[in-house]
Amino acid sequence: MDPIHVIVRPIVTEKATWGSGNHNRFAFEVSKLATKTDIKKAVESLYKVRVLGVATQTRRLRNRAYAYGFVTGKTWKRAVVKIHPEDKIELF
Repeated sequence: MDPIHVIVRPIVTEKATWGSGNHNRFAFEVSKLATKTDIKKAVESLYKVRVLGVATQTRRLRNRAYAYGFVTGKTWKRAVVKIHPEDKIELF
């Protein structure tokens, strides 16, 4: 896959920011079709860093009930990427 299509956006939450500051782990929303190898190559080429490991999760939002019926939650994939201690990713 093309690196631009693998990474959808970086995830900037309290937990992800803590992980990036203390453990050099960065969280990204990625394409559902991307593999760990695709994610590793995409992060290395886009951010010019060395990736040590990739952990992925397929997340599903809960179903919600509205006045007009039930709406199913969107399924998305999250990747937590550990980079080399000497490298840094500037998201801001």
